Amino acid sequence: MIMSRIEAPRDEVTGNLLDRLLAGLPAEAVLTDPDVTVSYANDMASFCEAGTPAAVVLPRTVEEVQHVMRIATELRVPVVPQGARTGLSGGANASEGCIVLSLIKMDRILEINPVDRIAVVEPGVINAALSRAVNEHGLYYPPDPSSWEMCTIGGNIGTASGGLCCVKYGVTAEYVLGLDVVLADGRLMTTGRRTAKGVAGYDLTRLFVGSEGSLGIVVRAVLALKPQPPQQLVLAAEFASASAACDAVCRIMEGGHVPSLLELMDRTTVKAVNALANMGLPETTEALLLAGFDTSDPAADLAALGALCEAAGATQVVPADDLAESELLLQARRLSLTALEAVRGVTMIDDVCVPRSRLGDLIEGVERIAEKHQLTIGVVAHAGDGNTHPTVCFDAGDADESRRARESFDEIMALGLELGGTITGEHGVGILKKEWLAREIGPVGLEMQRAIKTAFDPLGILNPGKVF
Repeated sequence: MIMSRIEAPRDEVTGNLLDRLLAGLPAEAVLTDPDVTVSYANDMASFCEAGTPAAVVLPRTVEEVQHVMRIATELRVPVVPQGARTGLSGGANASEGCIVLSLIKMDRILEINPVDRIAVVEPGVINAALSRAVNEHGLYYPPDPSSWEMCTIGGNIGTASGGLCCVKYGVTAEYVLGLDVVLADGRLMTTGRRTAKGVAGYDLTRLFVGSEGSLGIVVRAVLALKPQPPQQLVLAAEFASASAACDAVCRIMEGGHVPSLLELMDRTTVKAVNALANMGLPETTEALLLAGFDTSDPAADLAALGALCEAAGATQVVPADDLAESELLLQARRLSLTALEAVRGVTMIDDVCVPRSRLGDLIEGVERIAEKHQLTIGVVAHAGDGNTHPTVCFDAGDADESRRARESFDEIMALGLELGGTITGEHGVGILKKEWLAREIGPVGLEMQRAIKTAFDPLGILNPGKVF
C-alpha cells in the first residue's frame, strides 16, 4: 500500500521530511505504510539490529536520487542505500528514522559495447540479467555471487562481492572501471574511465567499491567485460579428510593450473544437500572438491587436475562428460547454503578468507569449534582463493543455542585472523563484523578510514552505524 501525504505520519519532523521528498518525487516513489516499510528494514544477516524507516524511496532517475540526498542533508536525516537485500552482514539494515533509498527501480542496462568491451548499467540491474544480456554479444561478465539471480550490480559494488569464478577471473572490484556517484550533499561525481587503461589521479572508483554505501550512492557503473569463454566442464573428487582435499588445492595452485572454479564442500554440507534435494552425493566422503575448466580442451585439463587429486589421496575422481553433468554437480554447490539453513532453521554465514596454504587449518579449527559448542557448522569454500563460508546452523528460538552460535561465529573470525586471513572476503563488514574491523586493520588504519568517511560524508548521514 502506498500512503498519501494525508495518510502518512504527521509528527513535525516526519511530516516535513515527507513533504520535502514528495515535492520532487512522484507519489508512488515514496512508501510510508509501516506494514510495507518494515519489509525493507533488514538484509539476510542474523544478529543484526535494525531500526524503523521514516520512509522508503524508490527513485528511477539520477535526479531523484540527488533530490533525496539534498533533502536528507538539509534535514540531517540518515540515508540507507539498498539493493536486493541479499547481503549477509547487516550492511543494508535500516537506521531508526532513516530514509531507505532502494535502488531496485534503476534497473536499465544503458549500453553494451563489444568493441570497448564494456557495459554501462544502473545499480538495480540484476547480476544474472546482465550476464545473459552480454552473452548475446559474445561477451562475459564474470562476477557471479551465489545469489546472482537476485542480487543487484549496485549491491555487488557496495560489498565488492565475489563468486564461484573468482579463482580465475577475480572479484567485482576488478571489473568496475568507472562510477557515477551521488554524494551526501546531492552533488554528482564521476570517477574512473571507459578506457582499458587510465591512471589519472587517485583511484576513487576502487574506494567506492566495497564501501557499503557509506561514502556515496552509486547510480551508474561502467563495467569491464571479457570474451565469452568456452563452456566449462567440471570434475568432482572425494576425499577421506578435509586436510587431504586442501592438500589437493595446494598442489593444483602450485602446479600453475588455472581452473575456472575450485570449490569445496565438507561432509556436513554434503549431507545437508542430500537431505534437501536427494542428489545422491556420497555421504561417506569427508570433503568433496569441485573443479572446472573453461579452456579449449577442458577434458585434458581435468585429467591433469584429477591426477593431482589422486596424488593427494582422493578416493574417487569423477569428471563430467558434458555440460549437463557439469551443471548437476554445480547445482549441489549452489544449494549448499539453502540446505544448511534447513538443518536448524536459521544460519549465520561467516566469510573468513585465509591464505590457501592455511585452508586445511581453518577447516579443522572450525570442526573443533563446532564440537566445543555442540553445534552443526558446515563449511563451503571458494577453495581456490581461500575464501571460506563456515555456516553455523541454530534454532533462533533457543536462547542458549543462539548464544553459542554467536560465540562460535566470533571464534571462527578470530581463527581466521590467527591464520593470517581476513574477517571478510566478499560479504562486507556491515553491522555484523564492525567490532572485528578494528582488530584487523589496527588503530592507525581505523583512524585513516574514518577520516575518508568524514571527507565524503561530514554529517555522517550515509548508512550510519555500518562498517565503523
